[in-house]
Amino acid sequence: MRINTKVFGEIEIADDKIIHFPSGIIGFPELTDFALVHDEEKGVGSIHWLQSIQEPAFAMPVMDPLLVQPEYNPEVDDELLKPIGKLDPEEMLVMVTVTVPSDLTKMSVNLRGPIVINAAEKKACQVIVDGEEYAVKFPIYDILNAKKAGE
Repeated sequence: MRINTKVFGEIEIADDKIIHFPSGIIGFPELTDFALVHDEEKGVGSIHWLQSIQEPAFAMPVMDPLLVQPEYNPEVDDELLKPIGKLDPEEMLVMVTVTVPSDLTKMSVNLRGPIVINAAEKKACQVIVDGEEYAVKFPIYDILNAKKAGE
């Protein structure tokens, strides 16, 4: 399938790379099919994009939370994960959304609303983590700069 995206221009997405969100994502329940895309030049160890298949102008930056919060391990009610099938830890991918404001020093990730992907089933959901342990706007600019500098 070829789609014309806002971030990457026209791209080819193989049908087996489409991730289905049975309930959509928070704020966009009508968007249920996405592809995880990354910038080939920057590699896979950075920011990825959750690109909507239904709405090519919609792409959300996401990243592995362990890159900025190595101890990240939220408890999620099993009931919330039922729609995406039986989860094998080897086939589970957790991503968090990235907010990139015009002032890059205020860049943050939402650790309270992770996206859990069942890679084996190509299904995913976004969940809300209970409690105050994880921030909705966890600042990452300094952490990413330190990693880039090799600290």
